[in-house]
Amino acid sequence: MAIEASSAAGRHDRIRLGMVGGGQGAFIGAVHRIAARIDDQFELVAGALASDPIRAKASAKELGLASDRAYGSFEEMAKAEAARTDGIEAVAIVTPNHMHAPVAKAFLQAGIHVICDKPLTTTVAEAEELVALVRTTGRVFVVTHNYTGYPMVRQARAMVANGELGEIRLVQAEYLQDWLTERLEASDHKQAAWRTDPARSGAGGCIGDIGTHAYNLACFVSGLELDELLAELSTFVAGRRLDDDVQILLKWKGGAKGMLWASQVAVGNENALTLRVYGSKGGLEWAQENPNQLWFTPHGRPKQLLTRGGAGAIGDAARVTRVPSGHPEGYLEGFATIYAEAARAIHAARAGVKPDADVLFPTVEDGLAGVKFIDAAVKSSAAKGVWVRMR
Repeated sequence: MAIEASSAAGRHDRIRLGMVGGGQGAFIGAVHRIAARIDDQFELVAGALASDPIRAKASAKELGLASDRAYGSFEEMAKAEAARTDGIEAVAIVTPNHMHAPVAKAFLQAGIHVICDKPLTTTVAEAEELVALVRTTGRVFVVTHNYTGYPMVRQARAMVANGELGEIRLVQAEYLQDWLTERLEASDHKQAAWRTDPARSGAGGCIGDIGTHAYNLACFVSGLELDELLAELSTFVAGRRLDDDVQILLKWKGGAKGMLWASQVAVGNENALTLRVYGSKGGLEWAQENPNQLWFTPHGRPKQLLTRGGAGAIGDAARVTRVPSGHPEGYLEGFATIYAEAARAIHAARAGVKPDADVLFPTVEDGLAGVKFIDAAVKSSAAKGVWVRMR
């Protein structure tokens, strides 16, 4: 298992990691912490874990962080850690969306690598500023579109790139949930509250929360770049301020067409992220709730089930596989792959060399593409469904 083997080289020289956000009551912070430790490449040593200084320090104590590295604000943390000889080398940003840009900017300017949750920012202008800053500072910047880390997603990407599907004609993506079917934000529900608040989530609700994952996955596997879209963003729950259902027609550069549907009010769905890619020679189908399986249908031949670690798995999938076939790998391991790839890039930066060519993770440019996608969809829907060209 290549991921496991490569981790051994850095086991006694772990990357010093800090975290902004992810304190008491948070969901994604714990996911990042687990993912960062799976391959034994990172050690969490500092944090500004909440916007409230008292809760931030209480959260740090629960995680066993040293009291002098439990910060009340990200600004304090960036300044103090940059001045330490043993300061953090990378920071994980797991805050609500509106804080991604200012936090990332502060740590990039302090010379610290960034691992940021999606979407990159809440505006295109902020995202473009971060792209420019990354290029200026030369720091590693990773956006945690974790589904790109699944072995069979890597397999699908490689099969498309190798021409096994022929010329790509259709790319369809869905991400369906039902957890916002009722107005949870009106109760004491922290996650629902900020994800439906324009001030913290940005102009998009469902589209920013899960629609960007579906879009990123479609781009990652197909290798295509979106040309224009036509979107309808709907809000079905009375009193909700942001969209909870998204339906989009897609035109890809080169002539391929597609559709994207994301919903958080599709009753009966938990995390039904699916991708279908069809070309002139064959098709692929992948579903996140069965992540170790990939269906491949060569034109005119029976449908084939490819499995992680099984017959037909190729090197791109094997490299990010940790356990033998038949033992499920999923969400946490996919996240861990992003952290493992980030670690390889950061170790290369330590040595002053370029990372190996096979190091693969969503970049700040991918993050910018996601923000542009949200912006175009919001504009298309606001104009009552017109085609909007990606800019």
